[in-house]
Amino acid sequence: MAELMPMPGSGTTDSVMTTVGPGWAIAAVVILGALLTVAAMLDGALAARAEGGSGGVTRPFGEAARLMRQRRRTTVEADSLLWRVGGAGLLVTAALMVTVVPLGEWTIFDLDVGVMWFNAMDVVVWALVWLTGWGANSAHSLVGGYRFLAHGLGYELPLMFALVAPAIAAESLNVGRVAAAQDGLWFAVWMPVAFLVYLLGVAAFSVWGPFAPAIGTDIAGGARAELSGVDRLVFEAGRYALLAAGAAFAVPMFVGGGAGPVLPGWAWTLVKTVALLAVLVWLRRRLPAFRPDKFMEVGWMLLLPAVLLQDLVVAVIAVGRS
Repeated sequence: MAELMPMPGSGTTDSVMTTVGPGWAIAAVVILGALLTVAAMLDGALAARAEGGSGGVTRPFGEAARLMRQRRRTTVEADSLLWRVGGAGLLVTAALMVTVVPLGEWTIFDLDVGVMWFNAMDVVVWALVWLTGWGANSAHSLVGGYRFLAHGLGYELPLMFALVAPAIAAESLNVGRVAAAQDGLWFAVWMPVAFLVYLLGVAAFSVWGPFAPAIGTDIAGGARAELSGVDRLVFEAGRYALLAAGAAFAVPMFVGGGAGPVLPGWAWTLVKTVALLAVLVWLRRRLPAFRPDKFMEVGWMLLLPAVLLQDLVVAVIAVGRS
């Protein structure tokens, strides 16, 4: 596939990334694990503050120890393979997402279609959450799985077109080129609609905040209703990992990648990722839950037209500059 030429004045070059060896994938998994731990600790602290207590930072570790000691239960005629593939697959998918995220000038996979790769992994989450609900052979978990699919119908197209905006501006689907194209001005500044819709999409595929009805208490926990022990621990870790992967991908797409003063590029990437991750965790208790049917109306009637208009504006500016 022929690569698109960089846009004049965009700051891109013929080669903007250094591809590291496959062994560095272990380091990427370690960083992802550290980020999901930070997210869980911050979420625990905010939960404790909302309840008027203290010591929330250590709450995730206590909960993890409890779940590791808990006996794994099953349901009658459950499809154990699909059930557990669904939960464990969330962690794997998050790890695959970060393989195209540049850490400064280094990346594991410098794909020409890195933006599409991330979007494809996001779609895989649909199947994984639904399989978690389906495999348990339980009415509550099945309803939760279908609730997630209903939310997906509302957020997926706006999310996809939100990712199109920075790709149009950079004239490339390569994540490194998109980051390099933000020379002096972050895309989040002049693509605010795309940026906000993207963050909403990250919360959605992480089953987070407003999109928690899929695992809501009104259906006894929804898609995760029958999960226990290590299975539940892995599912919850997967949600935090997806949130961290989404925050990390936003850095090269919207907030300039590793660009910044004083600190090296890899450090700026991590700082920006943690900042965005903190915002996503904080928003969990600040936004009301979205009913799937109502959110589909919002997604199709408001978010999709808004992000398409954003793409049009970006396209006009890109054509004018080139």
